[in-house]
Amino acid sequence: MPVPLKTGDTLRGRYRIRRIIGQGGMGSIYLTDDLRLEGRQCALKEVEHDKTLPGDLIKEAREQFLREATVLARLDHPNLPKVSDFFSIGQRDYLVMDYVPGKDLRTLMIEAKEKDSFLSETEVLNWSNQLSDALIYLHHQNPPIVHRDIKPGNLKLTPNGILKLVDFGLVKLLAPGEITITVLQGQGTALYTPLEQYGGDIGHTDARSDIYAFGATLYHLLTSKTPADARQRFINPAVLPSIRPSNPSVSSRTEKAIFWAMSLHPDDRPASVEEFRDALIGSRPVTIPSGIRVQTKPGLFQRKSDLAFLVGTIGLSILALIITLIRPIL
Repeated sequence: MPVPLKTGDTLRGRYRIRRIIGQGGMGSIYLTDDLRLEGRQCALKEVEHDKTLPGDLIKEAREQFLREATVLARLDHPNLPKVSDFFSIGQRDYLVMDYVPGKDLRTLMIEAKEKDSFLSETEVLNWSNQLSDALIYLHHQNPPIVHRDIKPGNLKLTPNGILKLVDFGLVKLLAPGEITITVLQGQGTALYTPLEQYGGDIGHTDARSDIYAFGATLYHLLTSKTPADARQRFINPAVLPSIRPSNPSVSSRTEKAIFWAMSLHPDDRPASVEEFRDALIGSRPVTIPSGIRVQTKPGLFQRKSDLAFLVGTIGLSILALIITLIRPIL
């Protein structure tokens, strides 16, 4: 594991380290102060590639990191942290993102469990709606972007109720014929990782891999029990029990959609996040934080402002009709 930076260290004369807020085998994530923009805090993602790998693979991986960072810096979505900078110092690569305040969903789930309760299905579906929006945005990029590490700990809820999908450490651009950083950084968190993501990057991961992790995340949030990993399920499908015996308040529709998403073979899963969201939520009402688009079935209102505009238009039409009717009387 790389030696972490120390509190007070400053990178590029701009990013001053406050503390470590995350750590893994390839580096750390730091909370930093942006000295150029007073009052702004950033999350600094550090990557140091495996030094035991051949030099040509390390070189290619670092080049891929820079290409992917360039793409990430162009992303702009309310449910994703904004990537504002990237650079390299020595053998380490860095990605600078907005710092997202608030608790992650893993913490919220643990807090509910400590109170002998569950996260409510309604709030989990509200979060699912926002996560769907973020993934649809990523999957429709050119080339498509697969996150590959969706889990409760990578989903943060801001104080104003907006869900953010954080940590792009395993992001993969679906461009054929390239060695990607994901080969060198690992294959995601085992509990939420589909079978096709094990054993190296052989070109079979796609949007459906994120759908599996999405379903496994929802399973964990609604049961407070870690889902059996895909390798165990392949040997013994019974190691993944149903949701409703653990949490009877979960609807059969939600349970069915989650198990569909967690199908072992990609072809047996929903083909897209849109299809999964429709099975999971459909026309059920969701709460929309301020500034987030309404995400329901295609063809319904896509923003609160659309609905407000329609209501206002109808109101004005009714008022005009009333004036027309009473004008002869006056």
